[in-house]
Amino acid sequence: MLVNNRVLIGKTEKGKELVILPNMANRHGVITGASGSGKTITLKVMAESFSDAGVPVFLADVKGDLAGTAIMGDVNENIQKRLDKLGIKEFEAKSFPVRFWDLYGQAGHPVRATVEAIGPEVLSIMLGLSEAQEGNLAIAFAVAKDENLALIDLKDLRAVLSYISENKDRYTVEYGNITTQSIGVIQRSLLTLENQGANQFFGQPALAISDLFATDIDGRGVINVLHAVRLFESPDMYAAFLLWLLTTLFSSSPEVGDLDKPRLVFFFDEAHLLFNGMPAYRLKRIAQIVKLIRSRGIGLYFISQSPMDIPDEILSQLGNRVQHSLRAYTPAEQKAVKAAASAFRTNSAFNTEKAILELGTGEALISFVDEKGAPEIVERATILPPQSKMGAIDDMTRNKIINMSTLIGKYDEPEDPESAAEIITQKVETAAAEKEAAKEAEIAEKQRIAAEKAEEKAAKERAKLAEKERVAAEKERIRREKENAAARNRTKSSSKKSATDRFIGNVLGSAGSAIGRKITNKILKDIFK
Repeated sequence: MLVNNRVLIGKTEKGKELVILPNMANRHGVITGASGSGKTITLKVMAESFSDAGVPVFLADVKGDLAGTAIMGDVNENIQKRLDKLGIKEFEAKSFPVRFWDLYGQAGHPVRATVEAIGPEVLSIMLGLSEAQEGNLAIAFAVAKDENLALIDLKDLRAVLSYISENKDRYTVEYGNITTQSIGVIQRSLLTLENQGANQFFGQPALAISDLFATDIDGRGVINVLHAVRLFESPDMYAAFLLWLLTTLFSSSPEVGDLDKPRLVFFFDEAHLLFNGMPAYRLKRIAQIVKLIRSRGIGLYFISQSPMDIPDEILSQLGNRVQHSLRAYTPAEQKAVKAAASAFRTNSAFNTEKAILELGTGEALISFVDEKGAPEIVERATILPPQSKMGAIDDMTRNKIINMSTLIGKYDEPEDPESAAEIITQKVETAAAEKEAAKEAEIAEKQRIAAEKAEEKAAKERAKLAEKERVAAEKERIRREKENAAARNRTKSSSKKSATDRFIGNVLGSAGSAIGRKITNKILKDIFK
């Protein structure tokens, strides 16, 4: 309830008002207490008051009972009794400007972010990856950035992971060791995430953070309600989404210094989920964001069961504190009560530790930051009732509010621009085509070389055959020449013999006796041999 421009949260038994000063609301805060102790009521009262102060609010509705903030409340008998007890006369039941959001696009405007915007760190939380697996995921993001592969949705990330796995020898040298086992684990984790419906979250059009910093026509801050009933069934996804939103708010918000009121108040319900098992390096980063984000005009309020759920580095920066009742049946619970009590400035009027155990539903120990930024002495107080309806709303009412929103149509239809998956597919197809073309060219070159060799061999064979034919012809020519010469010689010899025979015959004819002719014939033949 906004009273005199101050956020009135509760009153002591003596009527002291416990208020958050708007200019001190970015000193952050914490609401703790056991289940059923009234934390949600306190959160709701704060959100309503900040809205009236013109401060936009973001909160996650993990049970579905914060949606009633959009509906006028009802001053029933119990609420009237509380108002009478608190001495509040000017209480107005009313509705507040609410904008519903839903990662799954069913109970609010769809909330989307690109895989690239989420980044490997937050995505690793969503996937529950080890440090080594996160390193491989970071390599995939680095490769995608260096090669202009836009990571829009999960199919893009899957494509990049497969691509670097298939080409790990090429990328390991430049980016570090890539293991097939780690890539396989990431792919399986992505499949699990998809089965949880997270593929509806990754994509475009992405949430414009500026849409959370809205006010209505009356100047009241819009209360952005994230319908997180289904999301909360996946605790890692829930915590990682809020962490991403927190880091995005930090990185996208300018420095504004100290303002008269925050630009936005962010409620982080079930905060223990964020810090469970968080490594030291990541916790250090979150602590730094919590410390610095207040200079960007943003107030953070963590809600959990025990202050021990929140690391000391962060708890020490939460100045506005509301502690509801705790139980102390076990040593661990007793330790938590002592830790909660020691976080407050002591009030001599009561024992803080004992009071924490005695608080009834709707009561709390409260210490807010004063004008100088110092925590006030703890007070035991009764929390105001909310002015809007407490509880869920029906689908018809919810849809009516959604359809009346100025954002209707902006995020409704998903977009699927060309991104890593399509580019890699094209690369693979091009590479395959080039490989096939190179193979065909290689085959053609081999065929050309084979044809040349065959032609060369055939030419050699032809030359060899021609040479053989030439040699044979030459031999034949020589043979014929010899035959001709022999024939000539025979003819000549025959002519010579005939002449000789005639000569001898003539000589013998002139010889006297037969004996003389024989002797003469022999002598002449010897001469003409």
